[in-house]
Order: sequence, then structure tokens, then C-alpha cells
Amino acid sequence: MSQDIETVRVQILDKDYQVACPAPQKEGLLEAARYLDQQMRAIRQSGKVIGVERIAVMAALNISHEFLQQGHTTEKSTQDLGERLRKLSGKLDDTIASYRQMEM
Repeated sequence: MSQDIETVRVQILDKDYQVACPAPQKEGLLEAARYLDQQMRAIRQSGKVIGVERIAVMAALNISHEFLQQGHTTEKSTQDLGERLRKLSGKLDDTIASYRQMEM
């Protein structure tokens, strides 16, 4: 089950990079490169960080932070959903029990 590997050209901060990736992941790679380019350009335009390497590190930190925050949000949302489902299940159980008593 070998995947075809493509060499994909991406451009980040006006510099070309050749990246090898499995063919089915090409669009994801291009999207990631565009996002990274946007983040790095925003940091460069702020004027607070100088040097491509420092800009890349700041972009990586920002993207990592976004990713981790999203993970925590997803985890919290899952916990909230679980709690809401437990409450709903309890209400359904109470309603069914009340209905059964009315039938008797």
C-alpha cells in the first residue's frame, strides 16, 4: 500500500520551498503553507519581530498555541456535551417514570 509521493512547491514569505508529500495530502499541505505565509506576513508587518528565523519561530508559537487552545476547547465542549446529555437522560428517565405512574 505505497502512496504516490509528490514534490510540491510552496511559497512562504516570497521564498520557494520544495516539499515531498503523499499525493492525497497535497491540498492540505498547500493550505497549511498559505496559512503559515499569512501568519508570518502579519508578524513581519507588525514590525515587532525582525529576521525571518525569528518570524518563523513566533509564527510557530502562535500556531501551536491556537492548536492547543482548540484542543482544550474541543475537550471542554465534549465534557459540556456529556454533562448536558446526562442531564437530558435524567429528565427523560423522570418523565418516563412519571408517565408510567400515571398509567397505573
